[in-house]
Amino acid sequence: MPQVAAAVSPSPGIIAAGRLKPEDIAQLNDAGIEHVIDLTPDDETPDFDEANAVRSAGINYSNLPVRGAADLTRENAIAFDRMMRNAKRPVLVHCASGNRVGAIAALRAAWLEGQSEEDAIAIGKTWGLKGLEPEVRERIRSLHDSELGSSAREQRN
Repeated sequence: MPQVAAAVSPSPGIIAAGRLKPEDIAQLNDAGIEHVIDLTPDDETPDFDEANAVRSAGINYSNLPVRGAADLTRENAIAFDRMMRNAKRPVLVHCASGNRVGAIAALRAAWLEGQSEEDAIAIGKTWGLKGLEPEVRERIRSLHDSELGSSAREQRN
């Protein structure tokens, strides 16, 4: 596993991490990383063109900008799921601290994989979920409640 900020391996072939620095790119190459999925908007690192640096090292690069809680949407969870399914392993997924990575992984687990709230949160924590946990719980419950409401309406009709 490359020695980058907040790196954890939630499952084989997947590394979740915090912010990458220019000097980390050679380590990614040395560690055999095939794909980087960056969850940070470009303006978080105005002095570092991560996309160019990663691609110049021969590593695939994808970007899904997640600024914070407002971007923890079903659409972004679906986009993240698609990126993860299509990414060649080993893949490194990162944001600034790992928190947004864990949040979107938890939502993916709940919304797309059918995990319970508690199981999804546990999965998110293995990916780096910390401070966004209350927001993630709220979103899981909100979607679950709206689905229950739809089911109840369908049963009444």
